[in-house]
Amino acid sequence: MDAYLFVHFKEKTTPDGEQVYFALSRDGFHWEAANGGQPILESTLGERGVRDHTIVRTDEGKFYLLATDLSLANSFRGKYKGDWANIGTGGSKCLSLWESDDLVNWSAQRLIELGDENFGCLWAPDIIRDPGEGDYVVHWSSSHASNGYGPKAIYYSRTRDFERFTAPELLCRKSDSGIIDSAIYEEDGFFYRFLKSEANPETLILEKGSSITGDDYVRVPAFDEEMAKLQQGVYEAPTAFRLPDGRWCLMLDFYGVQGEGQGYVPFIADSLAEGRFIRSDTSFGFPYGFKHGTVLRITEKEYGRIEARYGAGSIPAAANENV
Repeated sequence: MDAYLFVHFKEKTTPDGEQVYFALSRDGFHWEAANGGQPILESTLGERGVRDHTIVRTDEGKFYLLATDLSLANSFRGKYKGDWANIGTGGSKCLSLWESDDLVNWSAQRLIELGDENFGCLWAPDIIRDPGEGDYVVHWSSSHASNGYGPKAIYYSRTRDFERFTAPELLCRKSDSGIIDSAIYEEDGFFYRFLKSEANPETLILEKGSSITGDDYVRVPAFDEEMAKLQQGVYEAPTAFRLPDGRWCLMLDFYGVQGEGQGYVPFIADSLAEGRFIRSDTSFGFPYGFKHGTVLRITEKEYGRIEARYGAGSIPAAANENV
């Protein structure tokens, strides 16, 4: 693998922001917009908007892209009466899905109904392959009737083909606050789970466990120490990837300001096990403020194929607007 693809959205007040965007990098440090900063895929089903994208490469070489079925631009003031709590309890029970063999030719959009009447909105999916089972674990955050639609927890479903999914189960819950935006990675036989804690602390936490769905996860102290140095309540949406030199880059979505300055910022650590992620903005370049997405490592051939289809490079000033 020689390059990187960032699948993400832009948080704008118009529906075109809540669609599927691509950015490309050869080193994980310097990013360029694909398709002139315009959407690669657009949602025509459900709420006709998608957020919180994730993408996975399967053992068979297929790519699956999942996202939250939600459009604030289309629905926040009307359907949800301007109240996030109404989204949490009455939002979509589905996730949006596209699939591809080559990252440039994509299937029609599908809606995958994973939640039942006991679930609130299904937020921020992520995917990890389970090496022990040979299948894929799709996990997301939701409120649920089991605790009166109180603090959110993380739920999961398993699939082998992204056609048939097991009934959802609880993956993890935090006793003193809600948790959202789960992202799980493997390193040296252990699994590391990033979570956005909604209180106590109101920032990211990192846990280490011996299996994806096990109950032996423990907090990584060095990560807590670094997150405590940051302004609280302004970071979410973790996505992590290995840099070419073997270090890990953690991207966190900074939402502490509106417009310029909003979007992902990078943190670097030698390993997940060490967990000491240090903010490293000066080493990175982004064409605009990416919002909640996932980084996928790709080959130079795949990079070239995306670049040939959509182009990559600087974008006009108007496309930089992130309001």
